[in-house]
Amino acid sequence: MSTIHTLGFPRIGPKRELKFACESYWRGDTTEDELENTAKTLRQQNWQRQLDAGIDWLPVGDFSLYDHVLDTSFLVGHLPKRFHKLKESSEIERYFAVARGFQNKADEHEDHSIAAGEMTKWFDTNYHYIVPEFDAGETFKLNPKRLLQQVAEARKLSAKIKPVILGPLSYLWLGKSVNEQGNKLELLPALLPIYQELISLLANEGVQWLQIDEPVLVLDLPQNWLNAFESSYHRLQSKSIQVLLATYFGPLQNNLNLLNSLPVAGIHLDAIRGREDLNKILDILPPHKILSVGVVDGRNIWANDLNKTLGLLKKIQEKLGDRLWLAPSCSLLHVPVDLNAELKLDEDLQQWLAFAQQKLEELNILKQALSKTDASVEAFLKKNQKQIDSRTLSNKIHNPTVKQAVEKIDSAYSQRKSEFIARAEIQQSKYKLPVLPTTTIGSFPQTQEIRATRKQYKTGEINSEEYKRRIETEIQRAVYEQEKLNLDVLVHGEAERNDMVEYFGEQLQGYAFTQYGWVQSYGSRCVKPPIIYGDVCRPNSMTVDWTRYAQSLSTKPVKGMLTGPITMLQWAFVRDDQTREITAKQIALALREEVLELEKAGINFIQVDEPALREGLPLRKNDWQHYLNWAVEAFKISTCAVADSTQIHTHMCYAEFNDIIQAIAALDADVITIETSRSNMELLKAFEDFKYPNGIGPGVYDIHSPNVPAIEHIENLLKKAGQKIPLKQLWVNPDCGLKTRNWEEVIKGLGNMMKATEKLRAEFSA
Repeated sequence: MSTIHTLGFPRIGPKRELKFACESYWRGDTTEDELENTAKTLRQQNWQRQLDAGIDWLPVGDFSLYDHVLDTSFLVGHLPKRFHKLKESSEIERYFAVARGFQNKADEHEDHSIAAGEMTKWFDTNYHYIVPEFDAGETFKLNPKRLLQQVAEARKLSAKIKPVILGPLSYLWLGKSVNEQGNKLELLPALLPIYQELISLLANEGVQWLQIDEPVLVLDLPQNWLNAFESSYHRLQSKSIQVLLATYFGPLQNNLNLLNSLPVAGIHLDAIRGREDLNKILDILPPHKILSVGVVDGRNIWANDLNKTLGLLKKIQEKLGDRLWLAPSCSLLHVPVDLNAELKLDEDLQQWLAFAQQKLEELNILKQALSKTDASVEAFLKKNQKQIDSRTLSNKIHNPTVKQAVEKIDSAYSQRKSEFIARAEIQQSKYKLPVLPTTTIGSFPQTQEIRATRKQYKTGEINSEEYKRRIETEIQRAVYEQEKLNLDVLVHGEAERNDMVEYFGEQLQGYAFTQYGWVQSYGSRCVKPPIIYGDVCRPNSMTVDWTRYAQSLSTKPVKGMLTGPITMLQWAFVRDDQTREITAKQIALALREEVLELEKAGINFIQVDEPALREGLPLRKNDWQHYLNWAVEAFKISTCAVADSTQIHTHMCYAEFNDIIQAIAALDADVITIETSRSNMELLKAFEDFKYPNGIGPGVYDIHSPNVPAIEHIENLLKKAGQKIPLKQLWVNPDCGLKTRNWEEVIKGLGNMMKATEKLRAEFSA
């Protein structure tokens, strides 16, 4: 009989219990013990769910209070050196200090803040991890207490547990060298003994299977890194523990033979995004190794076509017998917890979906169907086939008008009327912005009052007139505070928006939304990705009235704020029955209509955010150009119909942009704003070799930390930026939207940003 297991389970809880527990602790409302008790309860619930679904091996160590890469840093005893001064603090205080930054608020006269660890995307997902920082000669020290504690907890529920850790090569690869000349691979000899010590400890605890994740094997790795895998895993061999080496998010291609040759007891392959590896591995897999096949999609929410999957698995089982393990393609971290909580979804749509809980059930049915055929299994398979057929044939999915509009797209859709140089002269003549113009990225604090207003309107407790009055009051406040600070280009604050994708998706046909479909983006930040189930179109305007109202309150320009087509695509659960390119172009046409209506309403600054552009980049470089071609085209379809005097902005954050700088330039936005403060302007290295032609605002205010940036810190960042970007191109802005901060922090932070800007303007004009 085949074995079923998972690589990891969602941490946040079905109703975001972990989010609220962490935020309560950060506010000082609850104690460390109360937070730990909530975490323990959630772990036990996760394990029990998996046991009840028939999972054979429980994952242990997949749970995290903030981020599993940060957990690995603590496990191997490695923190950025600036946090060593907090050695007298508790471990959990240091943990959250690295994640969120540290500020000693007791001393108002001196700046004792410590910048948080840099944050970036986890491969091509919308999950963010805290980037390890390495100095030359770095040392490590095993800190296994938290993992061993979870092993003991899980043992009370099942003897069959499988600790999950991030592998040493992936950990080093995903980190960054603080010293530009640093070679991360040189730290491997110091790191491997820590892993050896951990494996020995786990063996002493009676652990039989250990899952080591090495997802970097799906990337284009340099040869010296590939060579390091063989030597490393020979050193990590243990007679007492069997290692399951897991890869995911794509095919291994040329790295498949390497993975197969490593001295481990089993390997896991992603059969959703790396299906082509399966036939190859079956021809070369040694007879002593197990093969874990990720046949249930861990990154999307569509129900598995079980009969089709069974056809694939039966052929594999004929060769492997009991050496076949079944699993999701990757950790279920990337999908919501339980579809059964959704009581308001369209009935047809609901039967097409599977969240984490349902994916466990799919695994169990596949296991049973491979070993026996009884009435209950047959009934489940027939029901599943009916659901799959229902989705394929549904008229809710297909809109001929939308399909025809996409077919009519030609090169004219993605061309501005004039080149940037001509547009810039027209815009400067019209708006007369000062040197170092200032703006924000879009959102202002989402207060309890704002959230209560949206909830009351949604539940019918207040009518549309009262809702409009309250939101307009919030817009008035946002505009007033920006004018008081003397910002140059204003925003309306986005009080009406719950989420930058959800808000738009709720107003587009082809999108659907859940009540409890939360997934973790980073830390306590959870998002509810929309579901793109059908052809996308825009029935009505989405932002025009609110933006027009904000503009009526000020003589300064107010930006219209939209989310771009690639981000609308990437931050959703996307239909899998047509290419992502076509879906992106459908969204782009809908946004094009909105952009033109904003312009008609007198909004001359329009920001179309694309923070997910880099995130959508394929993991293999050979696939990059095709993706970038249609991604850039989709953005330009959205934005290029406006007049030369209309200034198009875009925003990107928390990703490595240097390797796609030419594609970013090809967007031809008049101004781009990017995250750079956490990386200390390192993301601007690309501009040393590539002369970016348009306006650029490198973020100078890390809004993901409660720290208020000092004036001197912002000055230094701007001066660094000025060394790489001509002054006339520079804008000044925060890293991202300000919705997660409170008003006191925002006013102080933006106030310091303005003071630093005014000081530099005076220096430059002297």
